[in-house]
Amino acid sequence: MATKRKKSKAFNIVVVAQGGRLQYEAALFAASLRHFDAGFKGRLIVAEPQPGARWGQDPRITSPAVRKLLEEELGAEIVPFESRHFGEAYPYGNKIEALRELPEGEPFVFFDSDTLVTGALSALKIDFDRPAASMRREGTWPEVPLYGPGYGGIWKSLYDKFGLEFESTLDTSQPDEYWRRYLYFNAGWFFGPCGPSFGRRFEEYALAIRDDGPDELACQELDPWLDQVALPLVIHSFGGGRPGPELDGLDGDVTCHWRVMSLLYAREADAVVEALGAVTAPNKVKKVLKEYDPFKRLIFQNKGEKARALFDRAQMPRKEQAIRNRLKRENLWMR
Repeated sequence: MATKRKKSKAFNIVVVAQGGRLQYEAALFAASLRHFDAGFKGRLIVAEPQPGARWGQDPRITSPAVRKLLEEELGAEIVPFESRHFGEAYPYGNKIEALRELPEGEPFVFFDSDTLVTGALSALKIDFDRPAASMRREGTWPEVPLYGPGYGGIWKSLYDKFGLEFESTLDTSQPDEYWRRYLYFNAGWFFGPCGPSFGRRFEEYALAIRDDGPDELACQELDPWLDQVALPLVIHSFGGGRPGPELDGLDGDVTCHWRVMSLLYAREADAVVEALGAVTAPNKVKKVLKEYDPFKRLIFQNKGEKARALFDRAQMPRKEQAIRNRLKRENLWMR
């Protein structure tokens, strides 16, 4: 008798959208999800911050066309959330506070809105009981002071603050006091077994680090790095860690965290550019994305192809700043 193949656990996806650039990025994300993963069965939740004391202006989605595209054409659910602790002063905190509005007890994957889906997310084998996050990162934090403490002392002080074991988080294949030895993620995607419980701990840790950090953080800058400082601690506290090879498709052939559209054209693989073209070809998508001038110029007026022609993907500059500078000289740097 043939055994039934175990199905992957259904999960929800969440991105944040608000007035300005993020609403168009969220629309592009949703369009790419529906184009490349028609079999996705979970909920696509677009979290929308609401007006309040922590916002100087109304942060909600301003484009009726974006709202209609998301809800009526792409099957997204726009879910409001309150900014209790972060808001305009630290908009990266949106990804922390939005999690409380996710369904209790249901697994989730969070993506930054500046992400393009290029394959079937639902085909990935994700172990939601072992949370992880993106490893497409650089050694941006901490900045080790001349007279110390070093990487180990800084990171251990954080684990100690929250009563977390530290040694098992180390990648011992990397040298001592080299940033890659320590658990550090890009917060462009992360997942867990339950949005509200993950969000509560993320919020607790982030606020404690911001408001009452250990002495070892005295010289450290937390803006904009606070979310990426707290995230490894949260993931470790839930029994998670670095993603395994089964998740290589994230930041691989299933998703692309493009960050700035000019950079997508300059440095991403041909398959990503082709995917972007396919996603944005339908008129219902194109007419909405054209509202946003950088998308209009780069995607639909072929400025992106001009940016791409400036670089040889096989011999890209080592530092991103060099790419930015060349794009700016050619008037092709557009967010």
